[in-house]
Amino acid sequence: MSRYVVRRLGFLLLTLLLTSMIIFLITQVLPGDPARVILGREAGEQAVAQLREELGLNDPLVVQYVRWLGNFITGDWGTSYSTGTEIRPFVMQRLRNSMMLAIVALLIAVPLAVFLGVWAGLREGKPADGVISVSSLAVVGLPEFVTGLILIQLFAQRWPLFPPNSSIPVDATFREALPMLILPALTATFVLLAYIARLTRAGVIEELKQPYVRTARLKGLTGSTVTRKHVLRNALLPTITVIAISIGWLISGLIVIENVFNYPGIGRALLFAIDRRDLPLMQAITLVTVLIFAFANLGADLVYAWLNPRIRLE
Repeated sequence: MSRYVVRRLGFLLLTLLLTSMIIFLITQVLPGDPARVILGREAGEQAVAQLREELGLNDPLVVQYVRWLGNFITGDWGTSYSTGTEIRPFVMQRLRNSMMLAIVALLIAVPLAVFLGVWAGLREGKPADGVISVSSLAVVGLPEFVTGLILIQLFAQRWPLFPPNSSIPVDATFREALPMLILPALTATFVLLAYIARLTRAGVIEELKQPYVRTARLKGLTGSTVTRKHVLRNALLPTITVIAISIGWLISGLIVIENVFNYPGIGRALLFAIDRRDLPLMQAITLVTVLIFAFANLGADLVYAWLNPRIRLE
């Protein structure tokens, strides 16, 4: 197991290094001059040239990349071109908001999807299986902004149970922000529900056909015991990977949902940076997003290896 962990960490570091290079190069080839963006369209060429020199934009790309990555690792993420404030506190505050939303969405989506998937898998071909499969696909087929607007119409306007606007204060605690997290979390839940439920269903159906299940039943074990102690442990292995990827998406990929509910998360911050051609902010948010996905997948691989020791030999 220790060799497997070391090997996975090595691949992770290599992936992050290559990804950081790609992020830096992509932001460099984007149209527009950051110095011009900062000073405005009316600024003279001499002022723009002087600012480019001060920002180090005239240095070779290799020098700029090494400086940027070194500063990022040491915690100096630079200053935003558009707001003039330090990037790291801003990104951390938005990341905190996104993590709160992800926690609520996971607490709703994962237990519900796993329950529905197991329920459908144990009743393959029966009406309950058909209803769960068809309804989950119908829900996930709706675009995120449509689902969000429907939820706002139902639970914020017709039945005012939750606020339609999720613009939480900067210093809001999780408990204070919880009422404003429900609707965006439900919107994200509908996106995840079908994927996790159908994958769980397929895993349960596959495991129920294995010889060890028949052996366990012949030994006199009840159906619930066989399912709980034997089937679920193996059936949920592929689901773990999907959930891990979903964690990365829930934290950093809810751009549409955050805009619908006006939620100040990391995805909306990235859209803000792109709209204003704010290179340092774009680079920091994108690299943080990659880190989230990378560590989520690493966690999934380690859990997978723990549950299925055969994976360590591959």
